[in-house]
Amino acid sequence: MKIWLVRRFPNWYWGFITGFFLLLVMLPDVMQIMATDPGQPRAVYHGKTSEPKVALACNVFWGEEFLPEMLAELGRNNIKITFFIGGSWAKRNPQVLKMIAENGHELGNHTFSHPHPNALSKEQNKDQILRTEALVAELTDRKTTLYAPPYGEFNTTVLAAASELNYTTIMWSIDTIDWKRPPEDVLINRVTKKLHNGAIILMHPTAPTTNALPELIARIRSAGYTITTVSDILP
Repeated sequence: MKIWLVRRFPNWYWGFITGFFLLLVMLPDVMQIMATDPGQPRAVYHGKTSEPKVALACNVFWGEEFLPEMLAELGRNNIKITFFIGGSWAKRNPQVLKMIAENGHELGNHTFSHPHPNALSKEQNKDQILRTEALVAELTDRKTTLYAPPYGEFNTTVLAAASELNYTTIMWSIDTIDWKRPPEDVLINRVTKKLHNGAIILMHPTAPTTNALPELIARIRSAGYTITTVSDILP
């Protein structure tokens, strides 16, 4: 009987059946995140599409050795971007955080200990945000209002926790994948081939990002885009 079934139905049929049952298993979570209720908090993947602006969003939980040169290059080009700060990183590197703030860049929140947000309760998610908010405020006199969850991970609990603290959850529409330390030309091409109005470009302080930054800035500008902060492109 088993042999007859295998012979009777082609491989694509079994693939379809497997996919269908996986969809049934995942459907509740998918529907929860994609709820159509306009009152539900949502993550933001890009900014306004009506203007030729893109935002650089740099998540900081390591790589402090590369930040001075990144800041210098941004300064040479008169560019302000958004740095999403990890709280425990800031505690270890208060002077580097102050340097970012003193250079006029926007500060966002990237949790305190870089956990998997989906594994936490609403109160635990809030605690991660609030601990970082308090430390950033203490060191820079700035209040964070943008939240980038670690690993790009969120569910309705994570979104609700951020929203109840009056945070906007920020994702991205272009990923440099610089944490894999790609060659500089690969990183630049990943960004430039996907440029669009309102793009949020995710990066980290790495050697490839630092080395690619001058050419990346030049290529983005030559394509007609202004580089700015995440807040500047939000609706």
